[in-house]
Amino acid sequence: MRLTPFLLPLCLIAGMTAARAETWELEVHRVPMDDASPTDPLAYTPLDRAAQPWHLCILYPHLKDAYWLSVNYGMAEEAKRLGVGFTLYEAGGYPNLDRQIEQAGACAASGADALVVGTVSYDGLTPVLRRIAADMPVIATVNDIAPEGISAKSSVPWREMGAAAGRVLAERHPKGSAPVDVAWFPGPKGAGWVRFVEEGFRAAIEGSSARVVAVKHGDTGREDQVQLIEEMLDETGFPDYLVGSGPMAEAAVAILRARGHEGTGIVSDYMTHAVHRGIRRGRILAAPSDFPVMQGRLAVELAVRAIEGRLVVRHAGPRIVTVTAENVADYGVGNTLAPADFTPVFSATPP
Repeated sequence: MRLTPFLLPLCLIAGMTAARAETWELEVHRVPMDDASPTDPLAYTPLDRAAQPWHLCILYPHLKDAYWLSVNYGMAEEAKRLGVGFTLYEAGGYPNLDRQIEQAGACAASGADALVVGTVSYDGLTPVLRRIAADMPVIATVNDIAPEGISAKSSVPWREMGAAAGRVLAERHPKGSAPVDVAWFPGPKGAGWVRFVEEGFRAAIEGSSARVVAVKHGDTGREDQVQLIEEMLDETGFPDYLVGSGPMAEAAVAILRARGHEGTGIVSDYMTHAVHRGIRRGRILAAPSDFPVMQGRLAVELAVRAIEGRLVVRHAGPRIVTVTAENVADYGVGNTLAPADFTPVFSATPP
Protein backbone atom coordinates (compact mmCIF):
# COMPACT_ATOMS: atom_id res chain seq x y z
CA MET A 1 0.00 0.00 0.00
CA ARG A 2 1.08 3.60 -0.47
CA LEU A 3 2.01 5.48 2.66
CA THR A 4 2.56 8.91 1.12
CA PRO A 5 0.59 11.49 3.11
CA PHE A 6 -0.89 14.72 1.85
CA LEU A 7 1.58 17.52 2.56
CA LEU A 8 0.66 20.92 3.97
CA PRO A 9 3.07 23.43 5.54
CA LEU A 10 1.98 24.08 9.08
CA CYS A 11 2.25 27.83 8.56
CA LEU A 12 -0.50 27.57 5.91
CA ILE A 13 -3.11 25.74 7.98
CA ALA A 14 -6.24 27.78 7.38
CA GLY A 15 -8.16 29.21 10.26
CA MET A 16 -5.71 28.15 12.95
CA THR A 17 -4.08 30.54 15.35
CA ALA A 18 -1.20 29.83 17.66
CA ALA A 19 -2.46 29.09 21.15
CA ARG A 20 -0.91 30.94 24.04
CA ALA A 21 0.68 28.87 26.76
CA GLU A 22 -1.96 28.40 29.43
CA THR A 23 -3.02 26.20 32.30
CA TRP A 24 -4.88 23.04 31.37
CA GLU A 25 -7.30 21.50 33.86
CA LEU A 26 -6.55 17.78 33.73
CA GLU A 27 -7.24 14.56 35.62
CA VAL A 28 -4.01 12.65 36.34
CA HIS A 29 -4.00 8.90 36.95
CA ARG A 30 -2.28 7.81 40.15
CA VAL A 31 -1.11 4.64 38.38
CA PRO A 32 0.12 5.58 34.89
CA MET A 33 -1.24 3.47 32.02
CA ASP A 34 -4.03 2.10 34.22
CA ASP A 35 -7.34 3.65 33.18
CA ALA A 36 -9.02 2.05 36.19
CA SER A 37 -6.76 3.82 38.68
CA PRO A 38 -8.07 6.83 40.63
CA THR A 39 -7.40 10.31 39.26
CA ASP A 40 -6.50 13.61 40.85
CA PRO A 41 -7.15 17.08 39.40
CA LEU A 42 -4.12 19.02 38.22
CA ALA A 43 -3.65 22.53 36.86
CA TYR A 44 -1.09 21.56 34.22
CA THR A 45 1.27 24.11 32.67
CA PRO A 46 2.32 23.02 29.17
CA LEU A 47 5.69 23.78 27.64
CA ASP A 48 6.11 27.19 26.03
CA ARG A 49 8.12 25.86 23.09
CA ALA A 50 9.98 22.76 21.95
CA ALA A 51 13.76 22.90 22.28
CA GLN A 52 14.10 21.88 18.62
CA PRO A 53 11.74 21.50 15.62
CA TRP A 54 11.15 17.81 16.32
CA HIS A 55 9.16 15.66 13.90
CA LEU A 56 6.42 13.36 15.18
CA CYS A 57 4.83 10.41 13.42
CA ILE A 58 1.15 9.96 14.27
CA LEU A 59 -1.22 7.01 13.75
CA TYR A 60 -5.05 7.14 13.87
CA PRO A 61 -7.61 4.35 13.51
CA HIS A 62 -9.47 6.44 10.91
CA LEU A 63 -10.76 9.89 10.07
CA LYS A 64 -14.32 8.80 9.34
CA ASP A 65 -16.00 10.95 11.96
CA ALA A 66 -15.68 14.34 13.56
CA TYR A 67 -14.22 12.88 16.75
CA TRP A 68 -10.84 12.01 15.24
CA LEU A 69 -10.97 15.14 13.14
CA SER A 70 -11.14 17.06 16.42
CA VAL A 71 -8.16 15.13 17.79
CA ASN A 72 -6.32 16.06 14.58
CA TYR A 73 -7.19 19.72 15.03
CA GLY A 74 -5.85 19.70 18.58
CA MET A 75 -2.62 18.07 17.47
CA ALA A 76 -2.12 20.51 14.61
CA GLU A 77 -2.80 23.44 16.94
CA GLU A 78 -0.33 22.23 19.53
CA ALA A 79 2.35 21.31 16.98
CA LYS A 80 2.18 24.84 15.60
CA ARG A 81 2.32 26.39 19.07
CA LEU A 82 5.33 24.31 20.12
CA GLY A 83 7.14 24.61 16.78
CA VAL A 84 7.25 20.94 15.78
CA GLY A 85 6.12 19.04 12.69
CA PHE A 86 4.33 15.77 12.11
CA THR A 87 3.28 13.15 9.58
CA LEU A 88 -0.06 11.41 10.06
CA TYR A 89 -1.29 8.02 8.81
CA GLU A 90 -4.81 6.71 9.33
CA ALA A 91 -5.60 2.99 9.12
CA GLY A 92 -9.00 3.37 7.47
CA GLY A 93 -10.95 1.65 10.24
CA TYR A 94 -10.72 -0.61 13.27
CA PRO A 95 -10.57 -3.89 11.30
CA ASN A 96 -7.28 -2.79 9.70
CA LEU A 97 -4.74 -3.90 12.31
CA ASP A 98 -2.26 -5.14 9.69
CA ARG A 99 -2.35 -1.75 7.97
CA GLN A 100 -1.66 0.09 11.22
CA ILE A 101 1.23 -2.27 12.00
CA GLU A 102 2.67 -1.47 8.56
CA GLN A 103 2.23 2.24 9.19
CA ALA A 104 3.98 1.95 12.56
CA GLY A 105 6.89 0.33 10.75
CA ALA A 106 6.96 3.21 8.27
CA CYS A 107 7.10 5.65 11.20
CA ALA A 108 10.02 3.76 12.73
CA ALA A 109 11.89 3.85 9.43
CA SER A 110 11.20 7.53 8.80
CA GLY A 111 13.59 8.92 11.38
CA ALA A 112 10.81 10.55 13.41
CA ASP A 113 11.64 11.70 16.93
CA ALA A 114 8.53 10.19 18.56
CA LEU A 115 5.49 8.09 17.68
CA VAL A 116 1.97 9.09 18.77
CA VAL A 117 -0.58 6.30 18.34
CA GLY A 118 -4.35 6.08 18.49
CA THR A 119 -4.56 2.31 18.30
CA VAL A 120 -7.06 0.09 16.47
CA SER A 121 -6.45 -2.75 18.94
CA TYR A 122 -5.73 -2.95 22.66
CA ASP A 123 -2.71 -5.24 22.28
CA GLY A 124 -2.39 -5.98 18.57
CA LEU A 125 0.41 -3.43 18.12
CA THR A 126 2.31 -4.38 21.28
CA PRO A 127 5.13 -6.38 19.63
CA VAL A 128 5.94 -3.66 17.09
CA LEU A 129 5.56 -0.82 19.61
CA ARG A 130 7.88 -2.58 22.02
CA ARG A 131 10.56 -2.64 19.31
CA ILE A 132 9.94 0.98 18.29
CA ALA A 133 10.14 2.14 21.91
CA ALA A 134 13.80 1.11 22.00
CA ASP A 135 14.56 3.96 19.57
CA MET A 136 11.95 6.64 20.24
CA PRO A 137 9.22 7.55 22.76
CA VAL A 138 5.77 6.13 22.07
CA ILE A 139 2.79 8.22 23.23
CA ALA A 140 -0.68 6.68 23.34
CA THR A 141 -3.72 8.84 22.70
CA VAL A 142 -7.49 8.40 23.14
CA ASN A 143 -7.87 4.61 22.84
CA ASP A 144 -6.82 2.31 25.64
CA ILE A 145 -3.71 0.26 24.89
CA ALA A 146 -1.49 -2.34 26.54
CA PRO A 147 1.19 -0.51 28.54
CA GLU A 148 4.29 -2.24 27.16
CA GLY A 149 6.52 0.28 25.41
CA ILE A 150 4.31 3.30 26.13
CA SER A 151 6.12 6.37 27.52
CA ALA A 152 3.03 8.49 28.22
CA LYS A 153 -0.67 8.54 27.54
CA SER A 154 -3.28 11.21 26.78
CA SER A 155 -6.69 9.68 27.40
CA VAL A 156 -9.78 9.42 29.56
CA PRO A 157 -11.19 6.18 31.03
CA TRP A 158 -13.52 4.70 28.44
CA ARG A 159 -15.30 2.76 31.18
CA GLU A 160 -16.40 6.15 32.47
CA MET A 161 -17.56 7.22 29.00
CA GLY A 162 -19.77 4.13 28.81
CA ALA A 163 -20.92 4.61 32.39
CA ALA A 164 -21.88 8.23 31.68
CA ALA A 165 -24.11 7.10 28.81
CA GLY A 166 -25.60 4.37 30.99
CA ARG A 167 -26.33 6.77 33.84
CA VAL A 168 -28.51 8.84 31.50
CA LEU A 169 -30.84 5.83 31.24
CA ALA A 170 -30.49 4.82 34.90
CA GLU A 171 -31.51 8.27 36.10
CA ARG A 172 -34.52 8.37 33.76
CA HIS A 173 -35.60 4.80 34.58
CA PRO A 174 -34.60 3.80 38.12
CA LYS A 175 -35.11 0.32 39.48
CA GLY A 176 -38.79 -0.40 40.08
CA SER A 177 -40.06 1.80 37.26
CA ALA A 178 -41.56 0.38 34.06
CA PRO A 179 -38.93 -1.51 32.02
CA VAL A 180 -37.53 0.07 28.86
CA ASP A 181 -35.85 -1.67 25.93
CA VAL A 182 -32.42 -0.57 24.71
CA ALA A 183 -30.55 -1.33 21.49
CA TRP A 184 -26.82 -1.10 22.17
CA PHE A 185 -24.18 -0.28 19.54
CA PRO A 186 -20.85 -0.54 21.40
CA GLY A 187 -18.53 -0.27 18.37
CA PRO A 188 -16.15 -2.67 16.64
CA LYS A 189 -15.14 -5.85 18.42
CA GLY A 190 -11.49 -5.84 19.44
CA ALA A 191 -11.00 -2.06 19.34
CA GLY A 192 -8.93 -0.57 22.15
CA TRP A 193 -11.93 1.10 23.80
CA VAL A 194 -15.03 -1.01 23.09
CA ARG A 195 -14.59 -3.61 25.85
CA PHE A 196 -14.17 -0.85 28.40
CA VAL A 197 -17.06 1.33 27.25
CA GLU A 198 -19.26 -1.78 27.32
CA GLU A 199 -18.21 -2.64 30.86
CA GLY A 200 -19.00 0.87 32.03
CA PHE A 201 -22.35 1.01 30.26
CA ARG A 202 -23.53 -2.37 31.55
CA ALA A 203 -22.49 -1.57 35.12
CA ALA A 204 -24.32 1.78 35.06
CA ILE A 205 -27.66 0.33 33.95
CA GLU A 206 -27.46 -2.80 36.11
CA GLY A 207 -29.62 -1.37 38.87
CA SER A 208 -32.12 0.36 36.57
CA SER A 209 -35.17 -0.74 34.61
CA ALA A 210 -33.30 -0.47 31.29
CA ARG A 211 -32.72 -3.81 29.56
CA VAL A 212 -30.57 -4.43 26.49
CA VAL A 213 -32.62 -6.29 23.89
CA ALA A 214 -30.27 -5.99 20.90
CA VAL A 215 -26.50 -5.59 20.44
CA LYS A 216 -24.84 -4.65 17.15
CA HIS A 217 -21.05 -4.44 16.82
CA GLY A 218 -19.43 -2.68 13.89
CA ASP A 219 -16.95 -0.08 12.71
CA THR A 220 -17.78 3.52 13.57
CA GLY A 221 -18.10 4.82 10.03
CA ARG A 222 -21.51 6.34 9.31
CA GLU A 223 -22.35 3.86 6.52
CA ASP A 224 -21.58 0.91 8.79
CA GLN A 225 -23.77 2.32 11.53
CA VAL A 226 -26.66 3.01 9.16
CA GLN A 227 -26.60 -0.64 8.12
CA LEU A 228 -26.49 -1.84 11.73
CA ILE A 229 -29.42 0.36 12.77
CA GLU A 230 -31.50 -0.77 9.82
CA GLU A 231 -30.71 -4.42 10.58
CA MET A 232 -31.64 -3.98 14.22
CA LEU A 233 -34.95 -2.28 13.44
CA ASP A 234 -35.87 -4.97 10.92
CA GLU A 235 -35.01 -7.76 13.37
CA THR A 236 -36.20 -6.29 16.67
CA GLY A 237 -38.61 -3.47 15.94
CA PHE A 238 -38.42 -0.12 17.68
CA PRO A 239 -36.87 -0.16 21.17
CA ASP A 240 -37.29 2.71 23.60
CA TYR A 241 -33.64 3.80 23.22
CA LEU A 242 -30.72 3.53 20.83
CA VAL A 243 -27.37 3.96 22.58
CA GLY A 244 -23.89 3.86 21.04
CA SER A 245 -21.19 5.71 19.16
CA GLY A 246 -21.36 9.24 17.80
CA PRO A 247 -21.89 8.10 14.17
CA MET A 248 -24.67 5.75 15.35
CA ALA A 249 -26.47 8.58 17.10
CA GLU A 250 -26.05 10.85 14.07
CA ALA A 251 -27.47 8.22 11.72
CA ALA A 252 -30.28 7.27 14.10
CA VAL A 253 -31.77 10.78 14.01
CA ALA A 254 -32.45 10.58 10.27
CA ILE A 255 -33.48 6.91 10.23
CA LEU A 256 -36.00 7.27 13.05
CA ARG A 257 -37.45 10.38 11.47
CA ALA A 258 -37.83 8.59 8.13
CA ARG A 259 -39.56 5.65 9.84
CA GLY A 260 -41.85 7.87 11.89
CA HIS A 261 -40.39 7.02 15.31
CA GLU A 262 -38.82 10.27 16.48
CA GLY A 263 -40.00 9.50 20.01
CA THR A 264 -37.32 6.83 20.39
CA GLY A 265 -34.56 8.16 22.63
CA ILE A 266 -30.98 8.45 21.37
CA VAL A 267 -27.88 8.60 23.58
CA SER A 268 -24.31 8.81 22.28
CA ASP A 269 -21.32 7.61 24.27
CA TYR A 270 -19.07 10.32 22.83
CA MET A 271 -19.37 13.75 21.25
CA THR A 272 -19.24 14.77 17.59
CA HIS A 273 -20.42 17.90 15.80
CA ALA A 274 -23.65 16.26 14.67
CA VAL A 275 -24.28 14.84 18.14
CA HIS A 276 -23.78 18.30 19.63
CA ARG A 277 -26.23 19.71 17.07
CA GLY A 278 -28.69 16.90 17.85
CA ILE A 279 -28.58 17.67 21.58
CA ARG A 280 -29.07 21.36 20.89
CA ARG A 281 -32.12 20.61 18.72
CA GLY A 282 -33.63 18.12 21.15
CA ARG A 283 -33.12 15.08 18.89
CA ILE A 284 -30.36 13.43 20.96
CA LEU A 285 -30.74 13.21 24.71
CA ALA A 286 -27.13 13.32 25.89
CA ALA A 287 -23.49 12.49 25.25
CA PRO A 288 -20.39 12.55 27.45
CA SER A 289 -17.64 14.79 26.12
CA ASP A 290 -14.01 13.82 26.64
CA PHE A 291 -12.77 16.96 24.85
CA PRO A 292 -10.90 15.35 21.94
CA VAL A 293 -9.21 18.63 20.95
CA MET A 294 -7.52 18.77 24.34
CA GLN A 295 -6.56 15.11 24.18
CA GLY A 296 -4.85 15.80 20.85
CA ARG A 297 -3.03 18.83 22.20
CA LEU A 298 -1.89 16.96 25.30
CA ALA A 299 -0.58 14.00 23.25
CA VAL A 300 1.69 16.28 21.22
CA GLU A 301 2.87 18.17 24.31
CA LEU A 302 3.67 14.88 26.08
CA ALA A 303 5.55 13.66 23.00
CA VAL A 304 7.77 16.74 23.03
CA ARG A 305 8.41 16.35 26.75
CA ALA A 306 9.28 12.67 26.26
CA ILE A 307 11.78 13.49 23.50
CA GLU A 308 13.41 16.14 25.66
CA GLY A 309 13.42 14.09 28.87
CA ARG A 310 11.01 16.50 30.57
CA LEU A 311 8.01 14.28 31.36
CA VAL A 312 6.44 15.14 34.71
CA VAL A 313 3.05 13.51 34.06
CA ARG A 314 2.80 10.19 32.24
CA HIS A 315 -0.96 9.67 32.04
CA ALA A 316 -3.63 12.36 32.05
CA GLY A 317 -6.69 13.65 30.24
CA PRO A 318 -9.57 16.12 30.52
CA ARG A 319 -12.43 15.66 32.97
CA ILE A 320 -15.43 13.98 31.31
CA VAL A 321 -18.63 16.05 31.20
CA THR A 322 -22.07 14.71 30.22
CA VAL A 323 -23.68 17.20 27.85
CA THR A 324 -27.48 17.48 27.82
CA ALA A 325 -30.05 20.02 26.71
CA GLU A 326 -29.61 21.72 30.10
CA ASN A 327 -25.90 22.48 29.73
CA VAL A 328 -25.21 22.26 26.00
CA ALA A 329 -24.86 26.04 25.78
CA ASP A 330 -21.88 25.84 28.15
CA TYR A 331 -20.07 23.29 25.97
CA GLY A 332 -20.17 24.71 22.47
CA VAL A 333 -18.26 23.32 19.51
CA GLY A 334 -15.57 25.94 20.08
CA ASN A 335 -14.44 24.44 23.38
CA THR A 336 -15.13 20.76 22.72
CA LEU A 337 -14.59 20.01 19.01
CA ALA A 338 -12.74 21.26 15.94
CA PRO A 339 -14.15 24.23 13.99
CA ALA A 340 -16.82 23.14 11.52
CA ASP A 341 -14.69 24.15 8.51
CA PHE A 342 -11.53 22.34 9.64
CA THR A 343 -10.12 19.77 7.19
CA PRO A 344 -7.63 17.01 8.10
CA VAL A 345 -3.94 17.87 8.30
CA PHE A 346 -1.79 14.87 7.36
CA SER A 347 1.62 16.51 7.35
CA ALA A 348 2.96 19.72 8.82
CA THR A 349 6.33 21.41 9.11
CA PRO A 350 7.31 24.12 11.58
CA PRO A 351 7.07 27.69 10.22
